[in-house]
Amino acid sequence: MEQFHQEPNIYVGEVNIKVKNLDYSVTFYQNIIGLQLLEQSERKAVLTADGQTPLLTLEEPVAVIPKQEHMSGLYHFAILLPKRADLGDFLRHLILTGYPLGAADHYVSEALYLNDPDGNGIEVYRDRPSSEWVWKDGLVEMATEQLDAQGILAESEGEWRGLPSGTIMGHIHLHVGDLEKAKEFYTKGIGFEVVSYYPQAVFLSSGRYHHHVAINTWQGAGAPTPPQNSVGLNWYSLVFPTKEAREKVVKQLEQIGAPLRNEGNTYVTSDPAGNQILLVI
Repeated sequence: MEQFHQEPNIYVGEVNIKVKNLDYSVTFYQNIIGLQLLEQSERKAVLTADGQTPLLTLEEPVAVIPKQEHMSGLYHFAILLPKRADLGDFLRHLILTGYPLGAADHYVSEALYLNDPDGNGIEVYRDRPSSEWVWKDGLVEMATEQLDAQGILAESEGEWRGLPSGTIMGHIHLHVGDLEKAKEFYTKGIGFEVVSYYPQAVFLSSGRYHHHVAINTWQGAGAPTPPQNSVGLNWYSLVFPTKEAREKVVKQLEQIGAPLRNEGNTYVTSDPAGNQILLVI
């Protein structure tokens, strides 16, 4: 695993999603995804890969309603595995459980896709070495090709033991209603660079990663923000290397008129589609 998710880069740290049935979802994320339960209360559960760092938090809102179609919000959050053999272990596990999945080779990475019981999208992937990525005119080449499943399975190291401790949140992909407004927020506000385009989608990152955040209008241009009590994204965090780096971004967000509030040691903002973001150090 390379150095795209640490200083001096800005990267996704934790994702918080809303679910309809907390206990049922905890069971899914433990048994199918392979996360460990860190702590749980009546309406909230914190999950981890290394036994100590929160990676994914599940919340069951009061009067929760199902995931709403044709709205902004989560397309998927993406769990990054340390090496290809780990992806082989995970793929073998999914095949044995019979859980439905999709797959793709994106040139920069190899990925598996599935939905949780509520329709929240999940990607589990491994990166190819960045030395193998192809850049042209400042953009990294990505595509959606058939995955070499047999090659990945051949690298599996055996019995499924859950996600390895080096697993991190690799990126997040979001539905938005206005691609240009969202792009302006993430470039002029957050300070990400555009690194790739796809039909009705933009990929953004810091430190020349293939993407820390992606945005799309695949739910339709003008897709509205979903109700607060609906299944889907609650918030995700962006981790900053220093207090100074975060303060710079806070000023940039103020300059573009983005919503911003200070909650203790955390700033909270949201992109133009209403996707809530915690700015943490």
